Amino acid sequence: MSALLAAAPQHITTPSVAYKALAPIFIVLGAALLGVLVEAVVPRRERFNVQVGLALAGLIGAVIWVGAIHGTSLTTPSPAGNNVPFAGSLAIDPVGLFIQGTVLALAILSVLLMAERSVDVGSPIVASAATVVGSPEDRRLALTDRVQTEVFPLMMFAVSGMLIFPIANNLLLMFVALEVLSLPLYLMAGMSRRRRLLSQEAAVKYFLLGAFASAFFLYGLALIYGYADSVDLPKIFAATRESSSSDVLLYLGLALLLVGLLFKAGIAPFHSWTPDVYQGSPTPVTAFMAACTKVAAFGAILRVLYVGFSSSAWDWRPVVWGVAIASMVVGALFGLTQTDVKRILAYSSIAHAGFILVGMVALTKDGISSVLFYILTYGFTTLAAFGLLMIVRDSDGEATHLSQWSGLARKSPFVAVVMTILLMSMAGIPLTSGFTGKFFVFRAAYHVAAPLVVIALICSAIAAFFYLRIIVLMFFAEPPENGPTIAIPGWSTSVALTFGVVVTVVLGLYPQWLLDVASQAAKLTG
Repeated sequence: MSALLAAAPQHITTPSVAYKALAPIFIVLGAALLGVLVEAVVPRRERFNVQVGLALAGLIGAVIWVGAIHGTSLTTPSPAGNNVPFAGSLAIDPVGLFIQGTVLALAILSVLLMAERSVDVGSPIVASAATVVGSPEDRRLALTDRVQTEVFPLMMFAVSGMLIFPIANNLLLMFVALEVLSLPLYLMAGMSRRRRLLSQEAAVKYFLLGAFASAFFLYGLALIYGYADSVDLPKIFAATRESSSSDVLLYLGLALLLVGLLFKAGIAPFHSWTPDVYQGSPTPVTAFMAACTKVAAFGAILRVLYVGFSSSAWDWRPVVWGVAIASMVVGALFGLTQTDVKRILAYSSIAHAGFILVGMVALTKDGISSVLFYILTYGFTTLAAFGLLMIVRDSDGEATHLSQWSGLARKSPFVAVVMTILLMSMAGIPLTSGFTGKFFVFRAAYHVAAPLVVIALICSAIAAFFYLRIIVLMFFAEPPENGPTIAIPGWSTSVALTFGVVVTVVLGLYPQWLLDVASQAAKLTG
């Protein structure tokens, strides 16, 4: 024993934690845990307002803290260790802070959409997720004003995972963050108050396919560890430059890692869950997934490719080319055949994922900044579009079939004009944020991937057709006999819609200030 004690090291180096840099994550996690306590101790009648207020307070506090950290990092250099807490397993760098701020801002608007109670009796979320579909209890709850409140702490847990996911410098921690953000989403997808069977089917599909994707990611992580003897991205980068091990483990491991990441971003050919889950989930949950999850997933893809595998870019760049082309083609062509607006927006998200990958191919600072700008503008536009779907209704709930949107401009010109602005942005029409985002993404990639940019332009033109088809139906088609009604949204939905539309218009007319912020934030810490 004495010999063992003598051989033990006299000085133990403890890892840096940097609590201030991690405060946004702690704030969101703390709000989620408090939300669980609220479910246990607060009376049901008061629970809804408490949960909404708690979620908004946590998210607003976190986004203010992220802004303070970002401002401090721009004015004063961080002390050693403050930007890589937990022994380098997390990287608090400008890219990570930008993505965290974007996720939090979009999550605030998502909470406002989930808080809607004016357009329908109760809420878009099922009153009790545990009830059997079609049972007497289910029918009784459907006629009451009872509101589901468990969705708010679930959402906060998902947001906490999304805050860790894009700043994880350690693949094992990235996997944990992936599971933390995914598991609540599987539950939330099955909580639709109407069309319960479709919603639960979507949740099961999402869970099963997500479990396979997580297994691929974990297996890829194991192969990378076998190659680099580490799961830290900086050490993996060093191994790709110096290791004498067989590159088979490297390429197989990276391929399996990408399967898990591309699945979470809804990129073809790992997109099959997207249309069904977007259609079956409660529309506020769909908006949350389409905006926040995609932003966090692309942040993680950026970090893995640029920090861990940038030295082998010539090996993975052709794969990204192929995946980007597949995603753009699938999104554009299959979107033409859809008759449900939610499925059209789902295939639109698949196409946009391909456009974002075009910017990643550039491997330059301009490429990173253009991707950051694109994912922010796409998030606000998509969230507003799904929010608008909530107020176009018929006797069965939301009117999502294309035929029900015929002649909508005659019944509500304002709603039709707002939807037109959002669709024009998705199509990349000038003077909208979507055009600005596509322009800078394509410009960044043109010098290194001109053929890919040409394909992206062709797919963008094809995808514009199904956006314009909705616009033509709204303004130039005859309305159906039993057309939908336009519900008057509550204050929360009105605020979310207004903010989303204003951001779409303002960043189309005056994008330079955000482009400057994105350019300053285009720095990754290895």
